[in-house]
Amino acid sequence: MTYSGAVKVGGPADVHELTDLMISKVAVGRMSNNAYLLRCRATDEQLLIDAAAEPHTLLSLIGAGGIASVVTTHRHPDHWGALREVVEATGARTYAGRYDAEGIPVPTDVPVEDGDTLRVGRVELTARRLVGHTPGSIALIYDDPHGHPHVFTGDCLFPGGVGNTHKDPKAFESLIGDVEAKLFDRLPDETWVYPGHGDDTTLGAERPHLGEWRERGW
Repeated sequence: MTYSGAVKVGGPADVHELTDLMISKVAVGRMSNNAYLLRCRATDEQLLIDAAAEPHTLLSLIGAGGIASVVTTHRHPDHWGALREVVEATGARTYAGRYDAEGIPVPTDVPVEDGDTLRVGRVELTARRLVGHTPGSIALIYDDPHGHPHVFTGDCLFPGGVGNTHKDPKAFESLIGDVEAKLFDRLPDETWVYPGHGDDTTLGAERPHLGEWRERGW
């Protein structure tokens, strides 16, 4: 199967098949949020990133096997709109950045700090706190031992720029600084980027434009 990362609300999920991990991407809700279902191929344990909207769509994607955990990338309501229904249906543990947890109405079982390791079966993900879009946004990095890294960036990095910092220069400087230091400076160009909305990209495709983003201020 060829994975493109291009999904539409009401359409099917697109599946990225890696050696140890299956990544299913689906678009949900009026803001066309991306939700990502990660399944460890060795154990079949599953983790959902952003229970954004349309609980029926997400639960259908999850299937009868359920999920062990749900990670919310940040506190904005369009990224947790279906969280309560998904948790009630599956009993999943909830994860979110420590500094955003208070803004999410569903209790966070595990507050996540910068550098923490999250697991789905035998697969490990590293959390990175990226400050600016919100105080406690987190990205999740899967450093695939069989290939290049994969990073789930929420609303902190998209094709064409960093996330909205609401015309606050200090927030923009914080976000672009964290994105550069914790993603671009540490990960190779081949790193696949899965954003909170829209199409995927790679760090290599975006790296030449970092100076432009700084100059324009968004």
